[in-house]
Amino acid sequence: MSTPTPKPKQTTAIDHGVGSRIAFLRAANGLSQSALASALGVSFQQVQKYETGKNRVGAGRLQAIAERLGVPVSSFFEPEPEAATENGPALLRVAGAVELLRAYNQISDDQMRRDVIALVKSAARIGHNAASAEKAPERSTTNGAATAKP
Repeated sequence: MSTPTPKPKQTTAIDHGVGSRIAFLRAANGLSQSALASALGVSFQQVQKYETGKNRVGAGRLQAIAERLGVPVSSFFEPEPEAATENGPALLRVAGAVELLRAYNQISDDQMRRDVIALVKSAARIGHNAASAEKAPERSTTNGAATAKP
């Protein structure tokens, strides 16, 4: 009688979560996949597989990644905040968010920082108002009665 061959270890939801945190922290540190791969002595394709959760990350490799990214290993296992909140990593995944924070961090003058915040808030209001106006149906008045335009 033959013994069944064990199947290779499959990746799990935890592996996918660790991979997405690697990708996020790598990007937040301004590193490309190639740069991280070079620091680890692996190919950028291997880093891609880690980040997508296709390959599991061994303990030693995870320690090396944590050291290169300047975070504790435990940061790869912390629960993610809900996407609906306006804090934490979910918000930082918005295109340009990390770049905006980096640029803001380089401003040393407090008044300039307040001005930048005011500018960004104004731009957000204008963008929100413009988007709302595009969604609202146009209205016209005929003999004092409002009617929707076709």
